[in-house]
Amino acid sequence: MKIPNSLLAAGLLLLPLTLLAEAPPEKTVESSPPVEPQTFVTEHEIRVAGERVRYTATAGTLIMRNKDGKPVAEFGYTSYVRDGANPSERPLMFAWNGGPGSASIWLHMGVLGPQITIVEDLEVNGKGPFRRKDNEYSIIDKVDLVMVDPVGTGYSRPVGEAEGKDFWGVDNDIKSVSDFIARFITDNNRWSSPKYILGESYGGMRAGGVSYDLLTRHNIGLNGVILVSPYMDSAGGGGVGVANLVMGYPMTLSTYAATAYFHDALADKPDDFLAFLAEVDEFAISDYLTVMVRGARAEPAERQRVAARLAAYTGTTPEFWLRANFRVREGQFVQELLRDRGQLAGRIDSRFFGYTTNALAESMPFDPYMSAVGPGFVATFNDYYRRDLGVDIDRPYVVSGGLWREWDRTHKSPLTGYKTAADTGVDLAFAMTRNPDMKVLVQQGYFDLATPYRASEYFIDQMPLPDSLRENVSIAYYQAGHMMYVHPPSLVKFRDDLADFLDASR
Repeated sequence: MKIPNSLLAAGLLLLPLTLLAEAPPEKTVESSPPVEPQTFVTEHEIRVAGERVRYTATAGTLIMRNKDGKPVAEFGYTSYVRDGANPSERPLMFAWNGGPGSASIWLHMGVLGPQITIVEDLEVNGKGPFRRKDNEYSIIDKVDLVMVDPVGTGYSRPVGEAEGKDFWGVDNDIKSVSDFIARFITDNNRWSSPKYILGESYGGMRAGGVSYDLLTRHNIGLNGVILVSPYMDSAGGGGVGVANLVMGYPMTLSTYAATAYFHDALADKPDDFLAFLAEVDEFAISDYLTVMVRGARAEPAERQRVAARLAAYTGTTPEFWLRANFRVREGQFVQELLRDRGQLAGRIDSRFFGYTTNALAESMPFDPYMSAVGPGFVATFNDYYRRDLGVDIDRPYVVSGGLWREWDRTHKSPLTGYKTAADTGVDLAFAMTRNPDMKVLVQQGYFDLATPYRASEYFIDQMPLPDSLRENVSIAYYQAGHMMYVHPPSLVKFRDDLADFLDASR
């Protein structure tokens, strides 16, 4: 109710004069306590590759500051440093997952760290007790390891006046991770150490940019870059369903064929898996790419012929490809392939399958792979972090922040100087050109529909490198998917390939 001014005046006149003369009490503004770094240090011992390794684990956060010295981020990490080693000669590797918006638990508990989640390959590991064990395939015998959780994941978050948008985009993310690396090596006196970075999935996009940003802004040269199932190019070979771009579809076809091969969905299944994939790849960049580029100009007979070959290679029907105008997204494919069985194949690892919740769907209602392994990874990591590493932080560890919904996907290319659809294969090539001793290892599974192996080959082929440096890039293949290390033989091979790369690039 609005009180008339006359009544207000009357009310004031009734107050004692002494009260009217008093100044109103000042509001007290409570300032937020300063954000402090948190560290939890523990001592451990493990046997890796037949060797006893004693190491110090440090889990916690660093406080990152802007140029004015104000805190902008609490940046979470876990480091493993071998006891008694000479830090000037001991290699140091920074590793992260992708998303964007994924914490590093997958690499941490899947292959790199001293503990590994126990999962049964191709089985649903959805109920407890969830188990972990010492990881005899860890890489901490070869390098000191820093698992990195970019802002918005794990315990990393904006602080002070900073906001998520200051970190959530291709370029801002690259800069913040580079700044963290520079700060970590300063705080830990590791400037002389041989240095490596490893990124999985979108972490490849990040790694390509970080390799160049570290060199050009911080004068930090790397010995090597490891790209695990990398997503590097959002426009060309980085997947399908991006606007109406053509190239991603031929780059995905051989992984569709590998999936159909694995699930015995081919009418005439060849004996030689790799020869079959080579045949499909050749068809993809010849007849398939041609009919897509021609579009409406393609003759009906040509369209029918290509559709028939596509169906034969993928265990589907010519009508399926014709109705899709040859543009079949991975979600549509995994639903169609096993539809008659009432199942759908996985996307992250297409060897996996599950019973579909919608037999009429044209997209994935869920990914059977993540349902099979996700609960085990999350449970064992949280148990390990608190029980073994003693981490006591009073907020949830963010496994997946879903940041891709808000992500700025443009990137200022060093090739043009303009912001375009992101392709940090260019950044990686520029870093290799400036630092020609730097080596690159790509680790890629055949059954990966998130980042198909042919897309990885495509980005390597498109990198603007002099011929003399192309031998600095190598690629290792695995009979598994995106997180190939859940497949026991691939876990062993992953470790061997990575160890050999580290030895060769010292």
